[in-house]
Amino acid sequence: MNVQNILTVSQLAELNPAFTEPTLRWWIFHADRFDFNKCLIRIGGRVYIDLRAFTEWLDAHRAEAFNDNIEVVE
Repeated sequence: MNVQNILTVSQLAELNPAFTEPTLRWWIFHADRFDFNKCLIRIGGRVYIDLRAFTEWLDAHRAEAFNDNIEVVE
């Protein structure tokens, strides 16, 4: 793990505005449901997101969409 890839929720939202803080916090709250735990580092009451794991998690969901024959509109 590269510690430079570890971000707070606010930092990730600022880095990529497509993912708002409320959306990220909702994914964190429901992490077990969406297998989002693999992106998280929990220390005390703080939650950090591993950017590399987050990117892999997003890629996995994109693959699921294509595998489920969901039409993507461009």
